Amino acid sequence: MTYESIQEMIDLAEAQKIRLSKLILNDQAASMETDKDLLLKRMDEQLAVMEESAAKGKEAGLKSTSGLTGGDAYKMLQFHKNTGSLSGDFCAAAISTALAVAEYNASMGRIVAAPTAGSCGILPAAVLSMMEYRHTSRQDACMALVLAGGVGMVIANVASIAGATGGCQAECGSAAAMAAAALVELNGGTPEMAGHAMAISIKNQLGLVCDPVAGLVEVPCIKRNAGSIMCAIMAADLALAGIKSVIPIDEVLSAMNEVGSTLPCALRETAQGGLATTPTGLKLSEKLLG
Repeated sequence: MTYESIQEMIDLAEAQKIRLSKLILNDQAASMETDKDLLLKRMDEQLAVMEESAAKGKEAGLKSTSGLTGGDAYKMLQFHKNTGSLSGDFCAAAISTALAVAEYNASMGRIVAAPTAGSCGILPAAVLSMMEYRHTSRQDACMALVLAGGVGMVIANVASIAGATGGCQAECGSAAAMAAAALVELNGGTPEMAGHAMAISIKNQLGLVCDPVAGLVEVPCIKRNAGSIMCAIMAADLALAGIKSVIPIDEVLSAMNEVGSTLPCALRETAQGGLATTPTGLKLSEKLLG
């Protein structure tokens, strides 16, 4: 696919009166000279990996290889089950899943980079929660992943999905945009609404730095996955309510790229600034790395 903007995708989908996911699937199959059913089969395999990582990440006693993180997804599940979370069933499930997949990644489990390992919990949290609480079919879930993949490809082409290049806004911000677009489509929204949801989700994370403690994709990365799925849900709800982003999505992506390029090196995955160099961050780094 050679889309140079999200708006181009939106315009084409609206002109053909089809969903964004169908446009992307059709074009991807044509460009790869591959049957669409085969592409969906591959996407179903990715969905299965997401399901496995979410389930294993919620098990009690999970610990990362470093011992720095693990077990928070289980705690969130138990809290909601026993007390009831402020955020309600859907959001509590999404938070737990986002934590679970990210924690499973930190324990060297198999995950789907969506679009990166550091942001791997956000998209699964959106799609799997829709399957659990809104009875989204497996076919529709796979199509939502197709949509998210197409969005991610455009973001990677025109801006960045790498924390080392653009900060965490490029990782968790991009993943939140992908998840927001998927949520809008799965809830019957239009391509235009999906565009507004993407813009809103990234705007709310614009400038987010990448500052991993000890250089590990754990602190604060895992909890940022939880925060980003909430951002995606909020953005999708706003867009579905008819609320529009004043700044169009492609201009938001340009701004994200500009902001990312001006972030100092210390705030782009080098662990030389931000939370990584707080007193506690430095102590943990010394303990883990010497």
